[in-house]
Amino acid sequence: MPCPANAADSTQLRPETLVSLQAPEFFTELCLPFHEHAVVGNTYYAAPVPGTPLRLRIDFTRTIHADTYGGLRVAVVHPERREIDAVALSFVDHGTFHRRNEATNTPPNTKQYGTFGTYHRPGRPPWDGAVTTGLRDAIEQYTAVWFPGAWAASAPKRAAGPTPRSTPAPPTAPAGARTR
Repeated sequence: MPCPANAADSTQLRPETLVSLQAPEFFTELCLPFHEHAVVGNTYYAAPVPGTPLRLRIDFTRTIHADTYGGLRVAVVHPERREIDAVALSFVDHGTFHRRNEATNTPPNTKQYGTFGTYHRPGRPPWDGAVTTGLRDAIEQYTAVWFPGAWAASAPKRAAGPTPRSTPAPPTAPAGARTR
């Protein structure tokens, strides 16, 4: 939303600044466990391991169509070395809009398939119908490489109560291996 002092000059604003992607709500929906985080504009920033210089940055990836987003770009950033590594996570590959696409009979290879745009139904987020489990799992796997243990350390603590006990599985020998 433009600042009141700049409202008269809104013609110079880029379209994505005029229509909110509701990024804070999207990242809340992802249920990322990092306590030290902030959403600035449409970007999520986190310090998965406090006291270290590495940061996590997550942006929406654009498609070839104006105001249409096809996934997330997850990056590891160092304050001096800048971006160290990044991975693109497409909504299609992670099933984010699979149910919505099936419900609306959206054919593959169309602008709407596996994407969302800035135009949406009133009262609904632009990413309405997203199932974020696949994206969250992919982000967890990626952050485990760069921030080992951060996911478990940041996860909310379970309420006190009975803890289910698990019995360890017996060791298995590789197929065709001999045992003595």
